[in-house]
Amino acid sequence: MAQPAAKPAAPAATLDPATLKAAREVIAQMQGDRTALLNAMAAPMVGMMQQIGVKQQDQAQALVQEVVLPTLTAHFDELLDIQARGFAGALGKDDLQVIAAFYATPTGKRLVAAQPQLAQAQLVGTQQWMQSVTPEMQGKLTKAIQTHGWGSAGPAKPR
Repeated sequence: MAQPAAKPAAPAATLDPATLKAAREVIAQMQGDRTALLNAMAAPMVGMMQQIGVKQQDQAQALVQEVVLPTLTAHFDELLDIQARGFAGALGKDDLQVIAAFYATPTGKRLVAAQPQLAQAQLVGTQQWMQSVTPEMQGKLTKAIQTHGWGSAGPAKPR
């Protein structure tokens, strides 16, 4: 069965200020400690620096510390506002207040603290899953390409 399309986020001008405020609170709580979150991004950012041509690890780390993290820190509230508008466009004020109340609990705080570990576990799990289904998918893709005549052998012959 087809799922209904997700409700698009409402433009900021149409969002109820109380709902937007509740969404900002949820986002701030979900993010946890801003400095810790940004510092957790440092290692991936070093990898990005190396991908764009700064090959020396120490130079890439210096650029992340001197330029990337301060720039992200300076603009972090913009990210929170973008995320809050998304939440406020998808969830009502009452739901957001309940979510905020959850994140204020000890369990909610533990969930925030566990997010990096959970994200890593999800990433690893997804990669393992993709590796396990890739051979089957490749075989089916090859067969479908051949059936459609899209392979290098030219168009399929009429039957």
